[in-house]
Amino acid sequence: MDITCVVEAGAELGEGTIWDPDAAVLWWIDIYGPTIHRYDPASGESRNWPAPEYLGCIGLRAAGGLVLTMASGFYFFDPDSSVFTAIANPEAHLAKTRFNDGKPDRFGHFWSGTMFEAPGKPPEKIGALYRLDAGGTVHKMLDGIGCANGLAWSPDGHVMYFTDSHTNLVWAFDYNAETGTLENRRVFLDLSEQGYIVDGATVDATGNYWLTVPFKGKVLAFDPSGKQVSEVDLPCDLPTCCEFGGPDLETLYVTTARYRRSDKELAGQHAPGGLFAISGLGARGLVLGSYAG
Repeated sequence: MDITCVVEAGAELGEGTIWDPDAAVLWWIDIYGPTIHRYDPASGESRNWPAPEYLGCIGLRAAGGLVLTMASGFYFFDPDSSVFTAIANPEAHLAKTRFNDGKPDRFGHFWSGTMFEAPGKPPEKIGALYRLDAGGTVHKMLDGIGCANGLAWSPDGHVMYFTDSHTNLVWAFDYNAETGTLENRRVFLDLSEQGYIVDGATVDATGNYWLTVPFKGKVLAFDPSGKQVSEVDLPCDLPTCCEFGGPDLETLYVTTARYRRSDKELAGQHAPGGLFAISGLGARGLVLGSYAG
C-alpha cells in the first residue's frame, strides 16, 4: 500500500470527493475555503474556483458542470464561466444550519444533508437530509439530524448508508427509487466502543463501505454484513471524505482538514489539509451517477 499527498492544499475542511470518469479528474472542495478544487492525476495539475459562501458537497451534472450545495442551499456551477445558479434553499428559515455532506445517487437524484453550525451554542438536532429530483423539486427525506454525513449507496443503489456525526452510528436504509422512499432503517455499524464518529464515505465494487474517521487519522472498510475488512492509518489526524478514482478506479482519494488549528497544534503531522491518494488496497471503486437535471 502506498499513501501519497498529491495536493498539499492546506485545506481548512477538505470534503466532497467526486471522480469524473470522462475527464479523468477528481473534484473536491474546501468547505471553509470556500473553494472548489479539481485535480488531474495524469498531469498533476490542480485548479480551483472560489465560492461565495461555505460549501457543502458537489456532484457531476449530466447537462455539464456541477450541482452542489452551499450554506444556503442547492446550486448549479459552471466551471467555464465560474457562475453559480441558485436552485432551492429548503432551510432558509433556519439560521443555525448549513448544508454539508452529499452526492448523486445511482438514479439521477442529488442528495445533501444539513448540520447544526452556530459556534458557542449548544448543539441541536435540527438538520435534515434532502433529495433533489431531476425536475428541481426538493424532498425532505430525514429530519432530526445533528450533522449529516457518510452518505453512500450499495452497488445496485437500493441500500443507502448514512450517519449523523453527532452519534457513533451508521445506518442502512432500503431505498425504493421508483417511489422515492427510505424504508427499514437499521443500525449498520455501531462504533461506540471505539469512540469513532464517521465523516465522508463511499462504496466499492464489491459493496464494501469505506469511511473516514476524523481526529483518529483512519480510513476503514466494512463489508455489507458489517465486518471490518480494511484499515488505513494516515499521516495526519483528520480525514474527511473518500472516493475511488484513477484509470481503473483503484486509487482511493482522501481529503483531510486543518480545521482552523495552528501549525503548533498540527506539529508532527504530514500535509494536514492535503489531498491524499492511496493505492495498493486491493479494491476497485464504482463510478458515481450524475445528477439528471
